Amino acid sequence: MHTVKEAAIITGLTEHAVRFYTDKGLVPSVQRNHNNIRMFDEESINWLHGIKCLKQSGMPIEVIKRYVELCLEGDLTIPQRYALMMEHKEDALVKLEEAKQHVAHLEQKTALYQAILENRSLDTTNPGNWERIKHMHSDVFYSSSVQMA
Repeated sequence: MHTVKEAAIITGLTEHAVRFYTDKGLVPSVQRNHNNIRMFDEESINWLHGIKCLKQSGMPIEVIKRYVELCLEGDLTIPQRYALMMEHKEDALVKLEEAKQHVAHLEQKTALYQAILENRSLDTTNPGNWERIKHMHSDVFYSSSVQMA
């Protein structure tokens, strides 16, 4: 049997994370000794490894909780667990596409900054300079006659 500290070392989690996951009911096999101290057997350690893996994939705690519940119900829930993983995968793919768009935007910005540093472009990144360069980008600036609601 392992203490919280030992479980944290074994799994690479923090002690806080180990306590948090057990408090959320994600480690169904955790036991408590006569002093009410959490004790982890090998099955509990396995649950912690699994939780860590799911959490690192970006799965929210409430979804991990549902996954744990399904696992406890047994093999008949494999189709539901599969569906849960597929849904999580789809969510991750959407986030990946968003991240790719963010990187593309940052590549454009860093290229612009490089051009500014090399004196090939004016500093169009600083809103404090926009009044001076408004004539260059009139399509993206509000006209002073536009009234904001």
